[in-house]
Amino acid sequence: MKISVIGTGYVGTVSAACFAELGHEVVCVDVDRSKIDQINAGIPPIYEDGLPELLRKHAGKRLSATPDYDFAVVNSDVSFICVGTPSDSHGNIDLGIVKAASSSLGDSLRKKKDYHVIVVKSTVVPETTEKVVMPMIEKRSGKHTGEFGIAMNPEFLREGKAVHDFMHPDKIVVGSLDKRSGDIVASLYSGLNCEVTRTNPRTAEMIKYANNAFLATKISYANEVGNICKQLGIDTYEVMSAVGKDFRIGKHFLNAGAGFGGSCFPKDVKALIGKAQEIGYEPLLLKSVIAVNERQPGRMVLLLKNRLGDLRGKKIAVLGLAFKNDTDDIRESRSIPVIKELLDNGASVFAYDPMANENMRKLFGGIQYSGSAEDALRGADACLVMTEWEEFKMLDKEFEVMRNRLIIDGRHMLTPRKNIEYMGLCW
Repeated sequence: MKISVIGTGYVGTVSAACFAELGHEVVCVDVDRSKIDQINAGIPPIYEDGLPELLRKHAGKRLSATPDYDFAVVNSDVSFICVGTPSDSHGNIDLGIVKAASSSLGDSLRKKKDYHVIVVKSTVVPETTEKVVMPMIEKRSGKHTGEFGIAMNPEFLREGKAVHDFMHPDKIVVGSLDKRSGDIVASLYSGLNCEVTRTNPRTAEMIKYANNAFLATKISYANEVGNICKQLGIDTYEVMSAVGKDFRIGKHFLNAGAGFGGSCFPKDVKALIGKAQEIGYEPLLLKSVIAVNERQPGRMVLLLKNRLGDLRGKKIAVLGLAFKNDTDDIRESRSIPVIKELLDNGASVFAYDPMANENMRKLFGGIQYSGSAEDALRGADACLVMTEWEEFKMLDKEFEVMRNRLIIDGRHMLTPRKNIEYMGLCW
């Protein structure tokens, strides 16, 4: 089938490349000319494991990119909206980019006679597809639902593993108002070994939020218990290892530490809180999930100050800037509030990340960025481990270059060593 994908971020680019791998013809649409040129040259505009190989394989064949909505809509049967849905200043979802994409699709749809399906893949709060996207497309196209299809198809992709997750899904959800449009969207995934859950758009939207909010809740729960264990001298990892053996709970997302970040969990939980409050419900549990998460990074600096005292003039190495390993994405990274607090306390920060140095430099231009962990550690008074990079597990003699061998591990990464003062955040 012929597909157009609006937006070339993490979700859009990965979805486009994977749909091409499934045999569909795909055209990407973006306003950023540099991204268009990169995709057409087979170069990914983002870092994602497995993506370069897919783009090199399909660019110029099954996959192309253009800034032209009319061309994309005329030359496709289905259009996926894969644009960003950031938080506004109050933490609620900002649908500005979704509305702009919907308007442009509606304008292009006006010029097309054939049946066309519009699919929202962007993460949007319940009722968005039916009460925002659909009316806007109807208005701009001059057509009514039925003359075109509308559906909601949320993504469940982990950054760093997105290509794998797309090609090996544990669930595919398609929400539609009519059988025809739902059947078309479901058929796009026929090459994958996974059952398709069919529902209506608002339920599909809620499934995505409920999924992410639950995972975020598990993390904050583990951190809350971990903070209590720390005060009692109990190894929270030993506790959670046993708890995770309960089949009703499971072992995943129970790793206590510095908290969650990224483009999904913080934003999505806040958006669901905003939607709940909009309809008159106060989501106490979800609000506490965010509150616990926002406190965790500060606890690392507090441990540091309790050990070193005044941080003014102290050299602190920060290992890990990306919000998680295997990505260069720093959105909502727990390193950001840590670095800010260190700077507010007068510390000198030397940072290192295998991939995210340049992205973090855009936020903090005044700190020192190192080309290796050893360079960041040289002469440091302490080290904070913030991201679960595999290479950090292998560090050993590198710590010998520190002036004061104090390590505060926010990710339960390291094995305690002789001649090193090792402190865990929650253990």
